Amino acid sequence: MTAGVSAAEAQVAATAPDGGPTLVNPGPKASPARKAQYRANRARRRVIREGRSFAGASSAAASGIAQGIAAAPPSLPPGTVDLGHGVTAILNYTGEFAANPSGGRRQGSDYAGQVFFGLDADLGRLAGVEGGAVHAIVTQRHGRGISNDFIANTTSVQEIQGGGQTAHLTALSYEQKLFDNRLDIEFGRVLANPNFLASPFYCNFQNNGICGAPKGAFKMTNITWWPIATWGAHAKAWVTDKVFVHAGVYEVNPRDQQDNQNGIDWSTRGATGVVVPVEVGYSTNFGNDPLPRNYGLGAIIDQSDYKDPVQDVRRTSYLLSGLDPLTRFGRSAIYARFDQMVWRPDPTGVQGLTLFGAFLAGTGGRQFEDYFLNGGAVLTGTFAGRPYDTIGFGFSWEHFSPLGTANLRAARAKVGLGYGGVSSSQTILEVNYGIQLTPAIRLMPNLQYVINPQLQERYFAQPKRVPDAFVVGAKLSVDLFTLAGFAKGPGSL
Repeated sequence: MTAGVSAAEAQVAATAPDGGPTLVNPGPKASPARKAQYRANRARRRVIREGRSFAGASSAAASGIAQGIAAAPPSLPPGTVDLGHGVTAILNYTGEFAANPSGGRRQGSDYAGQVFFGLDADLGRLAGVEGGAVHAIVTQRHGRGISNDFIANTTSVQEIQGGGQTAHLTALSYEQKLFDNRLDIEFGRVLANPNFLASPFYCNFQNNGICGAPKGAFKMTNITWWPIATWGAHAKAWVTDKVFVHAGVYEVNPRDQQDNQNGIDWSTRGATGVVVPVEVGYSTNFGNDPLPRNYGLGAIIDQSDYKDPVQDVRRTSYLLSGLDPLTRFGRSAIYARFDQMVWRPDPTGVQGLTLFGAFLAGTGGRQFEDYFLNGGAVLTGTFAGRPYDTIGFGFSWEHFSPLGTANLRAARAKVGLGYGGVSSSQTILEVNYGIQLTPAIRLMPNLQYVINPQLQERYFAQPKRVPDAFVVGAKLSVDLFTLAGFAKGPGSL
């Protein structure tokens, strides 16, 4: 040990396996520099815990982990730059390419991309407001998706495409931590899916059946989704250091989801109600568990308008009549999900095998989709000398209700094909390899297979069944501050 440095001070400088510094308070007699380092360490560990935990992300940096917007494998922090006085920023570019050499309505390829800029301000350091923070996220999406253009299935094989291919104010919120960080309250322009139903393992995949959040939640309810923010608030309470309860309420506003919106109009004009997610969970991390795990049980109570999956305003088929769908109010869903590290060869590293899965079921209202299931495995650390590469295998399975397939059956019958030949499920399989090219750049080639592509409504009258689609894809993520040398990433932490 270096002369004059205590054991506690030496531990402060140590680094935990996931890239976060060990949290040992240097004490009131420590130098200002040591105290400042300790505060920075706490902030960094918090980002890792939020991004890794089912309790959900509230900061921009933790949202980057949860949404896969970082050139880092699961459980590592994104490339944030410290601007001083408690202000940190992250800048990332993610691009997704996909082509279907066989299957779908026709063959083709598309590319979609997203620029992500996040800013977090610790008001305790900036203005003396202990436990307070402000978070802001701006995104810009561009490009097209082959699920819309060529395959015609209802779940995209490029998660980054959708939600308006334009610049968007994705989040602007105030957060307050109370009771020694055991209660966390956030409100403002926020989104439900990074706060609920997120995991860093999901966006180790490219398809939207897994990446982002379990897709069934958005078909069974109006729970709000990335990158579209509305007015909302959520609160999570840590009952113990591993058990939490979490609840939120979010405005449902279809106007905000229109492609020409940029998130700047904060009026409630067009709001149709609210959605209320609740969850209880058990969550550990590398700091308190040699095999970190997350388990969650939740419900989504949707008290807002939605379109009937079959009936028009006259209670006949809207697809056949051309009339507007009948507006209904109120529906709900329940869910259970987990991730669990099951193998960790080195107790001082993040490398190992993690399994994950989620199940959702519609419990109220007239549902287009009544069940959803996904799952898979992610191996971090593949070969000697490749500690941050990953191998992933995952699937998503959607089961459509009789109401969900009624329009398609009616459309086939109208063109003389009878009511048969319609599948009640759609499955996406994906296998990928994530290559950590540099601390700033990550490339993930992937193969996907779409079984029983369920047609989008605009193709319902197509007479032939759409063939299963084979998809070749690649996902590129670049942490631009790390690339410029202002921040650190895997291998340089």
